[in-house]
Amino acid sequence: MRRPRRKAEETREDILLKAEELFRAQGFSKISIADIAAALGMSPANVFKHFHSKTDLAVAITERHINRMTAHIAALDVIVPPGDRLLRVAQRLMESHLEDLHQSPYLFEMVLMTADTDFPSGRLYKRLLEEKFETIIRAGVDAGIYHCPDPAESAKAVSAALASVLHPIFLVRCHQEELPERCRILVDLINTALQNPLAR
Repeated sequence: MRRPRRKAEETREDILLKAEELFRAQGFSKISIADIAAALGMSPANVFKHFHSKTDLAVAITERHINRMTAHIAALDVIVPPGDRLLRVAQRLMESHLEDLHQSPYLFEMVLMTADTDFPSGRLYKRLLEEKFETIIRAGVDAGIYHCPDPAESAKAVSAALASVLHPIFLVRCHQEELPERCRILVDLINTALQNPLAR
């Protein structure tokens, strides 16, 4: 008896889940489309019908991960004075990325591979990160701690300044034991700049 035909979205989801499972167990570079198809009991042609290449599969999985990180940022809230809040948020985001690096190193293989891809979810992640920093800066301005005429523009600068401790590509290429101190120093410099704006 033939199995009932599954919806394309269900098959696509099965492929993504199985691919992540195999990548997690053996690494991205060691798994082929044929391996994924065999594990699912389907033909490689069926996988290729949904993902035209292994790179397309990597892009889809990376975008799912970015969506999860976006949800993490949206839920992140730290109840501390504005002057300390920037450090706490930066530390939590950095620690979350490092946890992913240790638990799912295949994700970082794919992040490096797809670094030049312009993900819509990547743009959303960047915007939410900047909005989180803007909220912190505005709270600092309201408390009289920061002196900043344009919190939105300053938030973009803060996001760029913290890239070496918050961007996966930088994290995977650095000595991780240095990161906590680097994060603290960067935030100290940012706090100093926000508290003492340059004369124009």
